[in-house]
Amino acid sequence: MNRTYFITGFPGFISSKLIQKLLVEDPNAHFELLIYKDQYYKATIEMDKLVQGSRYTLIKGDITLPDLGVDEETKNRLYNKVTHVFHLAAIYDLAVSEDLAYKVNVTGTEHVLQFVRQISSLERFVYFSTAFVSGDRAGEILETELDCGQSFKNHYEATKYEAELRVQRYISELPTTIIRPGIVMGDSKTGETAKFDGPYFVMRFLDKFARIPIPYIGKGAALINLVPIDFVVNATVFLANDQRASGSVYHLTDPNPLTAREAYRLICETLLGKKPSYTLPTSIVYKTLSVPSFRKWVQVERETLDYFQLKAAYNCDQACEHLRGSGIECPNLADYLQQEVTYYKEHRHEHEKLIQVN
Repeated sequence: MNRTYFITGFPGFISSKLIQKLLVEDPNAHFELLIYKDQYYKATIEMDKLVQGSRYTLIKGDITLPDLGVDEETKNRLYNKVTHVFHLAAIYDLAVSEDLAYKVNVTGTEHVLQFVRQISSLERFVYFSTAFVSGDRAGEILETELDCGQSFKNHYEATKYEAELRVQRYISELPTTIIRPGIVMGDSKTGETAKFDGPYFVMRFLDKFARIPIPYIGKGAALINLVPIDFVVNATVFLANDQRASGSVYHLTDPNPLTAREAYRLICETLLGKKPSYTLPTSIVYKTLSVPSFRKWVQVERETLDYFQLKAAYNCDQACEHLRGSGIECPNLADYLQQEVTYYKEHRHEHEKLIQVN
């Protein structure tokens, strides 16, 4: 039986890379892609670059609507055809408003769950959560843990936590695999990424002050968990086809993460060719980033600083165990940072033009 993949979140970067990997692994597969109306034209162009039109169907829909906003005929076709569902559609903005985050991340996920429950041919439901559903917890975070009374640093984390709670309610009913990535960077071999957020905010910040002595930001003793997109995608596709992964949760995180200070120094040396020479208290930088004009100039969201002060250590023993022998493992940041920085240097000005337009 040929597989049919139903995917939300295309043409987002992770979903695009996921489809590219699935096309290689499963050359006879068909793709049913739920596309938000504003993304339909872009999705058509992107898919035409990847595969012949007969291999995929674009479906205009909206996860915030009941039945995902699709018509009866389409629903019935999907209910009887789809074998694998990958739910990636979400708001990933750390500064997102509560109402929008809840509507997309929580209500949207609930609608996807009710949709998936109707699929008679379902073999696997893969849900993309995030390691940061741990919120403000400190110490070791296990893959088997979720509700530990934690609070959250922003509405993104809070709503992704609420969404995963809903997914876990159906984990005994649906063949579910939950993926919790760390902070996703570009491809470890090419450096390719879709947007310069997360650790790339550090590169933007350093860019603005390249001609003067560079400071460390705070003590930076906390661990920072960075993972390249190709590791996340390769591991996800492998686990989606592993029977052990049904009913399981995986931290796709770095088993040997650097401290925030080490990662910052490494980025500074790779980007600028020099080390930071003094330390600036985090509180000063946070207050400075509270000024809208400065924040716009450096193109850095202040919420990013929170992820350089995390006291959490993400245990990924189950992921490592189930990936053992597959050849899939998370590389050390030092082994692929040069590719990330090179890609950033080559494309940063294009990104700045996009920000000015938007």
